[in-house]
Amino acid sequence: MPATSVTVRVPLTIRRRGGRTILIAPDGSVIPGMSRQAATPSDPALVKALARAFRYQRMLDVSKYRSIGEMAAAEKLDRGYLGRLLQLTLLAPDLIQAIMDGREPAGVTLTILMEPFPAEWGEQRAVLAGA
Repeated sequence: MPATSVTVRVPLTIRRRGGRTILIAPDGSVIPGMSRQAATPSDPALVKALARAFRYQRMLDVSKYRSIGEMAAAEKLDRGYLGRLLQLTLLAPDLIQAIMDGREPAGVTLTILMEPFPAEWGEQRAVLAGA
């Protein structure tokens, strides 16, 4: 009797999110347990935005620039974008650490963090946990 084989094709999509490789089923759901952690688990966009935010805040703190408007002009950035970026320095320390470690709450992206969020750390945690 000849050996036979069966080929099964499942239309999966492979995506990278936050430094992770995930598998997405045809219905759009993430396949649990099939995702793998990349060598750098942190979301590069989030980490870069945090680094920039703290750099710009430091420039304001040491009086390199007198205002956000002056800094935006000198750095060739939109003033509104710079203001939204600077709000990242107001995130709760544990949320910042979680982002740096790649443990940010599910669904938290740079787009979400660039929207206004509460200044109170407990409220931030609640809002971002539901993101």
